[in-house]
Amino acid sequence: MKIIDLEPGDPRLEGDLLPVLRELRPHLTPQLFRDIHRHGHPQGLRFSAAYAEDGTCVGVAGWRIIDNTSAIRKLYVDDLVTAETARSTGVGHALLAYLEQHGRETGCHELNLDSGTHRTGAHRFYLRERLDIVAFHFTKPLTADGSDSSDSSDSSDG
Repeated sequence: MKIIDLEPGDPRLEGDLLPVLRELRPHLTPQLFRDIHRHGHPQGLRFSAAYAEDGTCVGVAGWRIIDNTSAIRKLYVDDLVTAETARSTGVGHALLAYLEQHGRETGCHELNLDSGTHRTGAHRFYLRERLDIVAFHFTKPLTADGSDSSDSSDSSDG
């Protein structure tokens, strides 16, 4: 398996990464994804893709490094998803290990992610990967119908 970071403008973002990411975020259209990436990249949003030996994208991580008062510096995982056809093959483990190493190399004190309460399979995976449940995540929609909000209660999946 090969894991690479994809830069803005890389055609693999939409061609390879987006179809896998849409398994977790089905609301993402190509245009919405381009818009989010265009606005998020200056804020630190990055995407890494895991490729199988045959060149198929089998996993995606959306992440950023954040400096704040609670963790000082942390690597926050916005999205973590393994393609349905490649689940339980080590892709999620490899992506997390890749992110952990990157976090250590960049001086992060923690790796954080949120996961929707209904994603019990992902929770089992995170606990096996030695992540701890350390906080509650609260959210309040700021739009009348919630249509402009991404599903913030479900930030990651394994």
